[in-house]
Amino acid sequence: MFFYFQISWIITYPSFGPTLNQGRIYQVIKSHHSHQGRGGATIQVELRDVDTGNKIVERFRTDEALERVFVEDKPFTYLYQEGDNVALMEPNTFEQLEVSKELFGKNAAYLKDEMKVTVQFFDGRALSGSVPPRVTCTVVEAQPNAKGLTATPQYKRVLLDNGLTVLAPPFVEVGENIVVSTVDDSYMTRA
Repeated sequence: MFFYFQISWIITYPSFGPTLNQGRIYQVIKSHHSHQGRGGATIQVELRDVDTGNKIVERFRTDEALERVFVEDKPFTYLYQEGDNVALMEPNTFEQLEVSKELFGKNAAYLKDEMKVTVQFFDGRALSGSVPPRVTCTVVEAQPNAKGLTATPQYKRVLLDNGLTVLAPPFVEVGENIVVSTVDDSYMTRA
């Protein structure tokens, strides 16, 4: 889940520079709260400008106010990919929507036919898309199982049908279906 906010004024602190313009909408990619010594706490955030796609890293004091943008989550069904765009269908009205694959970020690799996805809208414009947190994939290539006694668990790299490589336990073989977490691209269980 992403958070969005709008800079509704020009911040005049020199550390922010000219990158923050009035009325811009930013998506929070990462955030880190820190408190150093006797000074005030700060929050360092990695932001993506929704309009331009540029990423910036900014630091805010905890007493600074930012206007939160409320987005509308709408469910869609993934239909197909055409070039850099994907076709989605709204399940209730059967209206089709074509959006950029970039809306899904790194999770675009998990898109499969008939998958339920969520698209976030603000003022009628699509800001981002998300896939389910767990996806079933097929193993197309796996290293052979290395036998031996070890005190720590051993993992091997497996190539999935979507082109991603994940670490899986040694018992996973080619042709098996496994469940993968889309949050951190990790093996969860057999399907």
